[in-house]
Amino acid sequence: MHQWVIIGGGIQGLTVATFLLKKNKTTTNQIRIVDPNPKPLENWKRCTSTISMPYLRSPSVHHLDTDPFSLQSFSKKKQTYQSNNDFYGRYKRPSLHMFNDHCDHLVDELEIQQAYVTSKVSNLEKRDGYWRVDLENGEKFKAEKVVIAIGISEQLHLPEWAKNLKQTNPNSLFHVFDKELPSFEKMNAPFVVVGGGITATHLAIKLAASFPGEVTMLKRHPFRIHDFDSNPEWLGPKKRHPFVKMKDYEKRRDAIKSARHKGSIPSELRNRLNHLVKTEKICIKEGMVTEHQVRPKEVHLSLDTGEFITAGSILMATGFEQNLPGKDWLEPVIKQEKLPCAKCGYPILNNMLEWAPNLYVSGALAELEVGPIARNISGARVAANIISSI
Repeated sequence: MHQWVIIGGGIQGLTVATFLLKKNKTTTNQIRIVDPNPKPLENWKRCTSTISMPYLRSPSVHHLDTDPFSLQSFSKKKQTYQSNNDFYGRYKRPSLHMFNDHCDHLVDELEIQQAYVTSKVSNLEKRDGYWRVDLENGEKFKAEKVVIAIGISEQLHLPEWAKNLKQTNPNSLFHVFDKELPSFEKMNAPFVVVGGGITATHLAIKLAASFPGEVTMLKRHPFRIHDFDSNPEWLGPKKRHPFVKMKDYEKRRDAIKSARHKGSIPSELRNRLNHLVKTEKICIKEGMVTEHQVRPKEVHLSLDTGEFITAGSILMATGFEQNLPGKDWLEPVIKQEKLPCAKCGYPILNNMLEWAPNLYVSGALAELEVGPIARNISGARVAANIISSI
């Protein structure tokens, strides 16, 4: 029997694993991390690489390690990093390259790969004194404690018109985080990037460098400028204490929605876009697609503003469905184990992020307890700190 099984090998799951190992709450032999990707953080690395995100939005104290200043210490030990290039702005936001190196360093140092199992969970069942975790590859684990640390990144969101176009002309439209995304060089120009948030912005900037003058960014709303995707006060008691005192979970859900700066970007990205517009490397339009017409090697999009856009390839940066993560296998478990959920379908937890005895959650599943930061690296640290203090 294992002490811990962590379901999810992304940022959330790896942060929990790191905290448990570094705080000597378990050993590599006594922990298993289950994820469908072949390596830890593979989905994170694929998505951030696709859009060529140069710097994280999070400050340097948000990472997978227990010591808040671990990333800064790591950067000083490595001669290849320079503070003026690898940390950006007053919040010292780390470069993606350095952040990923730091993650890889932790994976190696803690020998996490030895505990990593490539598969999907098919069922979770409470037995006499332990949890049984069934995997699609046929393996079954007995665990004293289980952490579900899965995200919504498998649930790509497309508006209806895009779903229809994808069905009829699959090679003309892609979600930017589609695992089967071809290289941009193999796509037909001109490009239309649909979305107004940070993913769309990074993607548009990347495409403009390779295809100047052949990129249009189509967004539904004016740019929303915020340093972070929620108020930093949510990291401390000022916001979280009143939040967890709310007994009504619908009010908690409303508080999360209003606190999130959905589809926002930091000011330096807007400045970069403004420069690209001035130099005619990119075009920005505001509006919603009302109709599309497919022609040989191009698609004509009609907007509610009366304008038209011609696209060779359409790249959707429209985020993820907000449904319960892992719905296919998790919903039957919820019914079978009678796990409490709010009206929105998300877990009702105690203050230790416990959903049932010895069953814990992190990430999106923990947001009704952790708040709007739950899905972020900062939320991963909050959850990992709580779970590792058990």
